[in-house]
Amino acid sequence: MAERFFRSIRLLAQCYQTFEQLSNADVRRTKLTSSQFDIVATLGNTEGMTFRELGERTLITKGTLTGVIDRLEARGLVRRVAQTDDRRCTLVQLTTVGQQEFERIFPSHVQHCRQPFLDYKEEDFAALERELGRLKAALDVAIASSKD
Repeated sequence: MAERFFRSIRLLAQCYQTFEQLSNADVRRTKLTSSQFDIVATLGNTEGMTFRELGERTLITKGTLTGVIDRLEARGLVRRVAQTDDRRCTLVQLTTVGQQEFERIFPSHVQHCRQPFLDYKEEDFAALERELGRLKAALDVAIASSKD
């Protein structure tokens, strides 16, 4: 059983790493870093998000997020907007230029990343999502119980 477990975990990690390579190869053409692309893609077609929301919805650590936003702001792609109801919260929004950049780069990136999945049928996606959801739930339980 242990060998089977390690084979499955290794395959899951390899899939993730290979998908990241596929995605990052395309992100490089945008002249954005992976973290910058993640922010632009997450903010696209939204009214903006707080730093907390961006941290929860991206793969960027809290310590890195401010620097990434600073660099995107310097390029004119995002802006910070102080919230009137809670001045401790700052909303990060794409500028008009940032939204245009999102609209230029995101659809082709999705098409690029979709290529390995072209042969997948609806039932293939449903089975994959079911198993990954089951694994995620088990991992969440393990994390919660380790904190107790």
